[in-house]
Amino acid sequence: SVWVPANITGPAAVKATLEQIDIVRGIVRRYPNDFELAATAADVRRIQKTGKIASMMGIEGGSQIDNDLPALRQFYNLGVRYMTLTHVRHNDWADSANEAPRKAPLTAFGSAVVHEMNRIGMIVDLSHVSEGTMKAVLAQTRAPVMFSHSSARAITDHPRNVSDDVLKLLAANDGVVMVNYAPGYVSRDRQEWEAARAGAIATYSTPPYSGLYIGQPERADAALAAWDKANPMPAVTLAEVADHIDHLAKVAGHDHVGIGSDLDGIDNNPTGLEGVETYPALIAELLRRGWTDVDCKKLAGGNILRVLEAVEKVSAGMQGEVPSAMQP
Repeated sequence: SVWVPANITGPAAVKATLEQIDIVRGIVRRYPNDFELAATAADVRRIQKTGKIASMMGIEGGSQIDNDLPALRQFYNLGVRYMTLTHVRHNDWADSANEAPRKAPLTAFGSAVVHEMNRIGMIVDLSHVSEGTMKAVLAQTRAPVMFSHSSARAITDHPRNVSDDVLKLLAANDGVVMVNYAPGYVSRDRQEWEAARAGAIATYSTPPYSGLYIGQPERADAALAAWDKANPMPAVTLAEVADHIDHLAKVAGHDHVGIGSDLDGIDNNPTGLEGVETYPALIAELLRRGWTDVDCKKLAGGNILRVLEAVEKVSAGMQGEVPSAMQP
């Protein structure tokens, strides 16, 4: 993920994204025996056969294009193959799950962004967006979409997760939802604990105007430590992540589920899923639950490669169109 914080906007976001792309390319150049950049699903399959890691890039937040379709196209030319339409804030044309919904969850320019992504062959990623934006995109996209790191809202009612209604639309779209390991998305108990702890932090110290121990960091830290001792953090387990995968497959089908752990974006992990070396343990748990080898192969990469191939095919069929010059 060539991610840039959502509070960086305008030309600065474009510049920061270019710097992130340069970092990725630099890593691949420094470690050519381990990594190789991939631009297509065929590239991924070819590179995997060599034992290297097939490396792709995605923009995690539509604000990174600065409301500019030429910027979107040039990011594609530099190797970006997906874009998450928002991050933790609304942008000018799409709603984030983290803020109150607006009247138009996807503007006319937002629709043009989706259309242009279909045309150039970039996957539309609906993680982080509001449910209204999810439904608006699914109603118009010509290509399958993905949720790069989201879980099942029917199990944990978090706005970053995907409802059963949307899962059914996703299946009809032939897209894929990649389960997230973030503990607060996986476990309702953990979600409630995180909210309560955030309230405790605000109670003890919220600079610059409020908090019981404002301006007294030692007392605030001691009070929070006492709260933590009295309210131990609920554990989240591999089995609970498997519960989400099971539910996603039950509603959307085994062809529409993947793994999008978010290992580089979360502070702590479910027990048993501490790193990439634990993926086999998750697969083993699903096999114990009755998943077939074919189902697990789809989950472990087959489904997302199918989506990428479909996006490439849709793009090939749209090459007769003139690139859009629309502005917000």
